[in-house]
Amino acid sequence: MRQLATYDARDSIPTIVTAQRILTVDADQPEAEAFLSAGGRILAVGSVADVEAAAAAAGLDPARADYPEATIVPGFIDPHAHPLMYGQMLTWIDISPAQAGSIPEIVELMRAGAERLPAGAPIRGYGYEQRNLAERRHPTRQELDEIATDREVYIMNASGHGGVVNTYTFEKFGITRDTPNPEGGEFFRDADGELTGELSDAACNVLTGLHGVKIGHHGPNFHLGDEPAEHQRQLDLVQREFLRGGVTAIGDAQVSKREFAAYLEAADRGALDMRVSMYFLSHLLDQVLDIGLTGPFGNPFLAATGIKLYADGTLGGWTAYFPEGYVGDPCRTGQLYHEPREYTELVSKAHAAGLQTATHAQSPTAIKLVVDAIEQALLERPDADARHRIEHCGLPTPEEITRMAELGIRPVNQTQHYYNWGEGVEQAIGTPGERFNPLGEFVEAGVPVTISSDAPVAEPRPLEAIQAAVTRVTRRGAQLGPDSLRISPEAALRGHTLEGAITLGRENELGSITVGKRADFVVLGANPLEVDGADIARIAVRETWVDGSRRFAADEVR
Repeated sequence: MRQLATYDARDSIPTIVTAQRILTVDADQPEAEAFLSAGGRILAVGSVADVEAAAAAAGLDPARADYPEATIVPGFIDPHAHPLMYGQMLTWIDISPAQAGSIPEIVELMRAGAERLPAGAPIRGYGYEQRNLAERRHPTRQELDEIATDREVYIMNASGHGGVVNTYTFEKFGITRDTPNPEGGEFFRDADGELTGELSDAACNVLTGLHGVKIGHHGPNFHLGDEPAEHQRQLDLVQREFLRGGVTAIGDAQVSKREFAAYLEAADRGALDMRVSMYFLSHLLDQVLDIGLTGPFGNPFLAATGIKLYADGTLGGWTAYFPEGYVGDPCRTGQLYHEPREYTELVSKAHAAGLQTATHAQSPTAIKLVVDAIEQALLERPDADARHRIEHCGLPTPEEITRMAELGIRPVNQTQHYYNWGEGVEQAIGTPGERFNPLGEFVEAGVPVTISSDAPVAEPRPLEAIQAAVTRVTRRGAQLGPDSLRISPEAALRGHTLEGAITLGRENELGSITVGKRADFVVLGANPLEVDGADIARIAVRETWVDGSRRFAADEVR
């Protein structure tokens, strides 16, 4: 019978840590000179003398870790990410805007990458964003046929909500011009009704093969399978990237049987170096309830947390639901994944069992759907601390923000999305797009701010996310919206640390440098509260510690 490993603090020895500045993100003691850790936990915080006295009183002979020219903050928490998907992307061909600015460049990159693959192996690329291409459109299947006609070719859009395949892929899975669109997805067609090669959301179910993960109309399917050993290699790769950014805990926002199996295997071999809180996809809700995963379960490194749902699609792929159509394409309206009644029943069922829900919603219509459903669930079973989440929460109306505050709903935003392609949101839906992720309005209304990456949609680089929250300046140098949408560096740091822990229901053990909590912290090259906002992303992450042991050091990277 499988049991999750019991984690003692591996390689952790009693240590006194000092720095030029220690930002604890603890309201009772916002700064300190030093802290003492032992057994993976923080035992004392305060002046060097106080901490040394605490070590002596405990009979400890601690090591020292002194950082006289550095700033220490709590380990960053990324409560919405897709680690296994990110790990796969790291093994696919990089066709992001930094690598390919046009469709011919994508084709050449994919051809070159294919030469390194075994004969017949699928050719997969990731990261194109159609609005950043010279052609300002998605590639077509005919253009991908230039890469290969004897095996699958698939390029995934940066949004993760679909992409483009070659003709061979459609033929292999029996998709023709007459194939109906699945509920919650689309096979796109040209004016003559021919397949263009683009597919989105639930239509990607076909790519998982006969025995792969199937999630029906409950969400976009990016659960492409590899051998179990390859999934372990991918998890090892991706954990390194999170730790490199200073991330010590994440929420996996789309766990299927594929992810669950991979995490259990990693836990069995003692290979989890960051903490994972799992949100199972809503098509698994009945199974989660059947086996009783409705309360705290797991250990400090792997825990079951809640249920992930989808209300609509993505702004990047123009599948978020705008019934009036997109400014960039009035014929596209996007989609809702569930009828309101079905969605409300799912939320109520999860809530009645004591499960936290986390629902992807981008458009005003979709966000209102979520708020209405949560309000109904809370009427049926009052719970002042349910902490239901709205993922992304891109364009809430002021009215819905007020209701979110009243209902205790926690939006989980990704500021790097508007850093990377904020202009694209305005192109898609017009001027209202400048309010994308209106964090300043959340603060004004008393709605807590939680920041995450949505990796691999954005890299897990919390300092970049904090900079974007503080400046709202995009990668191209344009400010998205007025200053009132910006937040302070203090609020942004809290949003990527303590608020992330609260959102995951783990604030008693994570999120601040506080006595009794886990000794998870990051050593930074400068103070993010003092440098110019435009320079926050340039701050070096020198070291990342988890459970009182060093898991990443920049000077050890070769």
